Amino acid sequence: MAIKKFFSLLLCIITAFALAACSSDDSPDSSGEMAKSSDSSASNEIAMRNETENSTVDEPKEAEKEAIIDTDDRMIIHRADLEVKVKSLEKARQDIEKKVKEYGGYIVESNIYREENELMSGHLTIRIPEKHFQQFLNDAEEAAAEIMGRTVTGQDVTEEYVDLESRLKSKRAVERRLLDFMKDAQKTEDLLKISRDLAKVQEDIEVIVGKMKYLENQTAYSTVDISMQENRVVVPGVDGDQLNTWEKTKKQLAVSVNFLLAAASSLVVFFVGNLPVIILVAVIGLGVYYFVKRRKRKKE
Repeated sequence: MAIKKFFSLLLCIITAFALAACSSDDSPDSSGEMAKSSDSSASNEIAMRNETENSTVDEPKEAEKEAIIDTDDRMIIHRADLEVKVKSLEKARQDIEKKVKEYGGYIVESNIYREENELMSGHLTIRIPEKHFQQFLNDAEEAAAEIMGRTVTGQDVTEEYVDLESRLKSKRAVERRLLDFMKDAQKTEDLLKISRDLAKVQEDIEVIVGKMKYLENQTAYSTVDISMQENRVVVPGVDGDQLNTWEKTKKQLAVSVNFLLAAASSLVVFFVGNLPVIILVAVIGLGVYYFVKRRKRKKE
């Protein structure tokens, strides 16, 4: 019995050592797998972080590109006001008109004035292609003797134009649907209602298209207003008419003759026009005269 207990105890000890050895072999593998899983998760986090950083780096570049494109495609209405002095108004006007024709523009308004001091002044309203706007301003300033004022303004209508495009697209879609409904309409009431709605939509489309064309024209051509004034000195001189004695004598003689003729004409008009009254007064006067004369003879 003692021997059996000894062998049983020995078997238990061996079994315990075997189990301990197996557990020690399994633990490194599991720790290795855990290490591997932690390494893979870390690498994934690094990869995701790198991708995020790359995307954040690339995003500003794309935004910058879009900003550049938007800037190039912007629709801006330019307008300039120039106030200049020129040596010769006629020559300056001809030079400006020549440049306008050369750049493919056109003149909207042209006014020339002569002031009291014999100086000339003028005003030109010009429409010039947008691509030649700045060059034309430089040419106009070079033709001037002195620049009194220069104002350049710009109005950005890009958002307004884009909004009109969106509205036009929506209206076109509504128009197409109404046309489809009109084809399928069977009742007269439905047809009339669709026709009214279609007319309203088409009217809105015409208004939007008109605004878009106006903006396109205003951005394609810039407006330049030029006010010019001559910068020369006017020397007052003696009028030759003031020194012509013979002409002045003839003029005075004609005035005197006309006065006499007018006086004679007035007398003729007076006597002829009042002849009945004059005859009546004369008859009465003669009657009174003879009556008084007769009484004097009787007294004598």
